[in-house]
Amino acid sequence: MTRSRIALVLLTALALAAAGCGGSKNEGSGTTAAAPGTTETGASSTGSTIRGSVGPGFDISVSGADNLSPGHYTLVVDDKSASHNFHLTGPGGVDVSTEVSGEGKKSFEVDLQAGEYTFVCDPHASQMNGTFTVG
Repeated sequence: MTRSRIALVLLTALALAAAGCGGSKNEGSGTTAAAPGTTETGASSTGSTIRGSVGPGFDISVSGADNLSPGHYTLVVDDKSASHNFHLTGPGGVDVSTEVSGEGKKSFEVDLQAGEYTFVCDPHASQMNGTFTVG
């Protein structure tokens, strides 16, 4: 595992621990709280949509992320497994994820800046990961 992956796993563990200790976790939502510049919603809002998918096997993907310009987007994640999660991180403090034990569709409002974004399944980050670039 590379140093950057180890750092990502450690930062994720710290964020999840903080959320579980009276942090800003939204109880009953099945997702961790959104970072500054992002908000979590229960349904898609107007604007451009990016779709994420994880499970049921060891599959993770993003669609709708080709040729993105910086701006406001709705990320709709279809989490099809209680063994996986979908975790997106990138420039501007974007850090949103579904919970490993949860399943179903979750939506996040994200403000994407120019740069590279990474999506992973935290428990299986070495084999379930990908990136996309915002121009």
